[in-house]
Amino acid sequence: MEFQERIKEIALDLTQIKSVVETSGEVAVADRIVEILESFQYFKEHPQNLYKVPIKGDALNRYAIIALLKGEATESKDTVVTLGHYDTVGTSDYGSLEEFATQPLKLAEVLKSVSLPPEARADLESGDYLFGRGLFDMKTGDAILIAIMEHLSKAPKSFQGNLIYVAVCDEEANSKGMLAAIPKLLEIREEHQLNLLALLDTDYMTGEYPGDENKYVYIGTVGKIMPSFYIVGKETHVGEAFNGIDANQIAARLVDEVSLNPAYSDVVEGEAAMPPVTLKMRDLKTEYSVQTARTANVFFSYATHSSTPSEVLEKMKDAANKAFRGVVDTLNSHYATFSNLSGRKAKPLPFKARVLSYQDLLQLVIEEHKAKGKDFQDQLSRLIQTVQDHPTLDDREKSLKIVEFVYNAWSDREPIIIIYLTPPYYPHIYVTDEDPKGKLLLDTVKEVVNTTQSDYSLVFKKFFPFISDLSYGSAPKDPAVIRDLKENMPGFGVTYDLPLEEMQQLDLPVLDIGPYGKDAHQFTERIQTDYSFEVAPRLVLSTIQGLLVKK
Repeated sequence: MEFQERIKEIALDLTQIKSVVETSGEVAVADRIVEILESFQYFKEHPQNLYKVPIKGDALNRYAIIALLKGEATESKDTVVTLGHYDTVGTSDYGSLEEFATQPLKLAEVLKSVSLPPEARADLESGDYLFGRGLFDMKTGDAILIAIMEHLSKAPKSFQGNLIYVAVCDEEANSKGMLAAIPKLLEIREEHQLNLLALLDTDYMTGEYPGDENKYVYIGTVGKIMPSFYIVGKETHVGEAFNGIDANQIAARLVDEVSLNPAYSDVVEGEAAMPPVTLKMRDLKTEYSVQTARTANVFFSYATHSSTPSEVLEKMKDAANKAFRGVVDTLNSHYATFSNLSGRKAKPLPFKARVLSYQDLLQLVIEEHKAKGKDFQDQLSRLIQTVQDHPTLDDREKSLKIVEFVYNAWSDREPIIIIYLTPPYYPHIYVTDEDPKGKLLLDTVKEVVNTTQSDYSLVFKKFFPFISDLSYGSAPKDPAVIRDLKENMPGFGVTYDLPLEEMQQLDLPVLDIGPYGKDAHQFTERIQTDYSFEVAPRLVLSTIQGLLVKK
């Protein structure tokens, strides 16, 4: 491809700017992307089509970038939206080599004298791979989109349709860049009366299992929801341990039931989402003492292909009940054995499994306070605002503080599990041919995959398997789904918010065609150069042109 070297040049340029998420480096690399775009003759002539979208209230003054290239071959409103993020994860995993983490050419030399896993060593010695933080995830993807826009902008009279490039910060953390860009995209759509056809990301692609040599093109994307559990046991002195029920034991049983259990995987069209996995498990004791833990907190990352927030809540309620009952049964069994050893007859322990959703708990507390002539909702609103204004709590901690406050306002002190949803929420997007835009995308990509000549096995699949900003290209439209999401995510709209209405209006089918590499978020992160700089760009360009011509 004629701009293969240009893609490599831009990728190395951007990688050398250290842009770890939630640091000023994100601004530095955004400034460089703007500088590159401003150098194109098209944007010199049409500066109004290059937008810097500030992140509201951001202490670092970060911003997203939207560049609009309007083709002049015919009068067309049809538009493909492309997406890339320019932030990276940190570099501390490089240890003594950290100063070289964002310098791929130098890193290749110093890695020769470092102990590496056998596969990484073989790839380094082959000369077919480039190593470096962010080169794979995902500055090569950005470089592909920038180079394609540069290529097409040189001859706008030969380009049919329109192309938008959205470059965002904060993808590796809270997606603030994408969430700020969505309303601006809608504004641009209205201003130019554009017909947006699809959202194409060039985030990374890798093997799906050891030894996998396939190269994938994905239509649709996995979603993510975070079912969380506030677990209340009954505290007791360790010398009288059977008089209580340890919140830690319930938490452990819950993790054993849910974490990586394929029974909770979403399966659609033969593609299984990764089972839920634990992201946090801890008791909430603030001091050391010989009192058992009364409360604990667990939350999971739950990948979805089709399950709604309501359905995930129901599945997790069943899991919590199963785990809780298991602990009660185990305690009774252990108590009977212990009593027998001590020459006593055991009586059944008084504990019962109970599980409530946050919304159900909240309603019980509201009614209880109303009966006393008190307005609990006003108290809760003040607490939520206090939590929101707290300088150090992250979104997960904010949710937990709200749940604790509501539970502690309840007169019931018996053991229970409260299930709620923790930010962030990423909707899954399942693309089918029932929707005209979905059918256009499916038909175009299948044709591109089948007709692209390469030395690689190209495979078309549903559901990009990694959590990404692609999820914000659309949102569920069922009011009941949105209601259950909001009502069971404590503080929604204050401590955490999503532009759900704007996402529903955007309503785009999505796909990912990315560079190929290995070990994202590891110090051996690397791209395979031939596929990434030559084949992937051809697939991306052919898909863009195919969508615009087919339409």
